[in-house]
Amino acid sequence: MNLEELFPDTPGDPLVELARQDLDPLSVAELEERIVLLEAEIARVRAKMEAAVQFRASADAIFRK
Repeated sequence: MNLEELFPDTPGDPLVELARQDLDPLSVAELEERIVLLEAEIARVRAKMEAAVQFRASADAIFRK
C-alpha cells in the first residue's frame, strides 16, 4: 500500500463510494427510499444532459449562419 492510498489528496468519487456501501443493514423501507432518491438524481442528470444538448444546438445554429 502506498501513501496515496493512505492519505488521498482528494475525496473519492461519490458514485464509487455509493456503490461500495453495504446494503445489508438497510430495511426494505430504507432501500425503497434510496431508490426514490437515486431516481430523482437520475432525472436531474438527464435534465442537465438535455440542457447541454440544447445549448450546444443553439450555439451551433448561431455559428452556422
